Amino acid sequence: MKKVKDILSEKINAETHSIAPSATVWDAIKLMTDKSVGALLVTENDKLVGIISERDYMRKVALMGRASQTTDVRDIMTPNPLTVAPDQTTEVCMELMTEKRIRHLPVVENGKILAMLSIRDLLENIMEEQKHLILQLEQYIRGETY
Repeated sequence: MKKVKDILSEKINAETHSIAPSATVWDAIKLMTDKSVGALLVTENDKLVGIISERDYMRKVALMGRASQTTDVRDIMTPNPLTVAPDQTTEVCMELMTEKRIRHLPVVENGKILAMLSIRDLLENIMEEQKHLILQLEQYIRGETY
């Protein structure tokens, strides 16, 4: 089973985007839209203090009748998000995301933010591993050896 660092090394766009807790939700949604991401890390003095996602916006702004232009990110973010280390296995990450019903995991090592791992990253990895396994099994069945 692969580790988080393996997935990150294969990731085409490993850029991580963040926003300050004092920024408006409007700014966060605009940044997510501009960068085509579903979540942002919320940082203060280079420290991870939270995470804000499209889901947070829907549940805590749109459905509650708040105005995104006047609501601060800190008011709707998920504080102290779960994080994983680069040496964590993808299997553990998938279990964690499934159990906690989350789609994004910040990758942190020694307090330093390295990246954001998404459920899409994990699913793409699983599909590639399954394709490889199927190919190996087909070759085995045909008696091919390499």
